[in-house]
Amino acid sequence: MQIFNFHLMPYAHADLDAIRANGTAWLTFSNKHYDPEKGAQLYHEYLDQLEFADELGFDGVVVNEHHQTAYGIMPTPGVLAGALARSIKKGSLAVLGRALPLVNNPLTIAEEFAILDNLMRGRFIGGFVRGIGVEYHTMGMNPADSAERFDEAHDLIMQSWTRPGPFTFEGKHFKLKYVNPWPTPYSKPHPRIFIPSSGSLSTISWVAKRRYTYCQTLAPIEAVAKTFALFREEAEKCGYQASDDQLAWSNAIFVAETDEKALALARPHLESYINVFLSKNPTMMSPPGYSSIESIKRVRAIKSYKSAYQTAEDMIARGIVIVGSPNTVREKLAEYQDLAGFNISLTKTQFGTMPHAMARENQIAVAEEILPYFRDRTPQKKAVAA
Repeated sequence: MQIFNFHLMPYAHADLDAIRANGTAWLTFSNKHYDPEKGAQLYHEYLDQLEFADELGFDGVVVNEHHQTAYGIMPTPGVLAGALARSIKKGSLAVLGRALPLVNNPLTIAEEFAILDNLMRGRFIGGFVRGIGVEYHTMGMNPADSAERFDEAHDLIMQSWTRPGPFTFEGKHFKLKYVNPWPTPYSKPHPRIFIPSSGSLSTISWVAKRRYTYCQTLAPIEAVAKTFALFREEAEKCGYQASDDQLAWSNAIFVAETDEKALALARPHLESYINVFLSKNPTMMSPPGYSSIESIKRVRAIKSYKSAYQTAEDMIARGIVIVGSPNTVREKLAEYQDLAGFNISLTKTQFGTMPHAMARENQIAVAEEILPYFRDRTPQKKAVAA
């Protein structure tokens, strides 16, 4: 199994009571609560953690994109990826992912990713997303155009990477007389592509059709297993058998000497993460026209566990996170790998309000106690029925 160190870069100094009073950490939580001195220190600590992950032997490091939220202070992930590109010496560097419909010219993303892939000499992984519903409010974009803009932007980027320029691109949303970006990617024909999703039916089918890697965001492991089984079914409809390497599970892991100590240490940070930083206004998350009714139903079923306050015990019991002694974490991760049939773990070792020193200790524990066991391990059985 490949185990990547995935960082959300939350504003860990956020006033949790102020977020609760506001009802959400997204969009309407005033940036008057952001302290630039504390924020600057967080950026350096988080970049240090990702560089440390590479030194420890993680297979790669991961950043992502969100806007106007204390949940993750990475509105422009390419800046942070650029800061990491020359220091990540062994593993991969992934941006999961850039929200294609939110830009006016997708060639800016094609250029950004091509530079990163050159700096990484082919160890870069590009991620494409539509962006969650609330982010269409942050950019003043029509969510009903989201799917069309995403498809068109994706096609433009892929053509710019694989088709010699200059050429003309005539789409509904993007029209360019000259498509001829310099540089082109180091990887041929293009970098590896990962597509994160909450479990939307349309996204699962779209990713399977293009034979990319599907990344399931935070969800109970039983739901993850069913989603991955559905992905395999969609791949078969496209005429091929999906590889375990096409399936990635996003999780959080915390390791300490005993189960009891791990739970006690992780509890406040897990509970702030799931109940405060992830709190969202449902009407903003699913604006009209953003998703099909079928996809909305499926995603809501997967995320139904968030309808009430989640304790750390709840999250552990549902297999959303793995917390415990080295033996417990190894046993659970192996059990979940076999259940769902994935071969990539996108593992958060820092979450919520967790301080820098604790995150580094957790990184060391995962690297020493977990990584060696899973280095050559593959799923022992396939996912449950969809």
